[in-house]
Amino acid sequence: MAIQKGIKVIADNRKAFHDYFIEDKFEAGIVLSGTEVKSIRAGKINLKDSYVQIKEGEMWLIGVHISPYEQGNRSNKDPMRTRKLLMHHQEIIRLFSLVKEDGLTLVPTKCYFKDGHVKIEVGVAKGKKNYDKRDSMAERTAKRDIDRALKNQRRES
Repeated sequence: MAIQKGIKVIADNRKAFHDYFIEDKFEAGIVLSGTEVKSIRAGKINLKDSYVQIKEGEMWLIGVHISPYEQGNRSNKDPMRTRKLLMHHQEIIRLFSLVKEDGLTLVPTKCYFKDGHVKIEVGVAKGKKNYDKRDSMAERTAKRDIDRALKNQRRES
């Protein structure tokens, strides 16, 4: 089987963009079993309410649900197990210092295939307050109204 080139997005974590200001993004590989990869290819992954933790110089993905592969057998793993993320050691140290000093957190924002490998996009995030969430919702609503008005104006002329 030939390796596919390019990026194919599997899942987005829209809740992360609602709950956090994403300041920076990093790409990380993920350690998976074969049936988990097949399940991800079928789009059976949920990033909602997940986060990344750094323990003993390693990054761990916690709270991601990968549904068991339907044609799998006893080699199916626990859907909510903790999974190891793969990054260069210097990047992990840099992220660890950001999280410790500035009170930021690490959240997965996207899962995608890149050249046949499963990758996770990890965002360095700062929590939003309730008024920030209301402001961003108001901005989205205003933008949608403006776009709708422009579309109707173009249609009439």
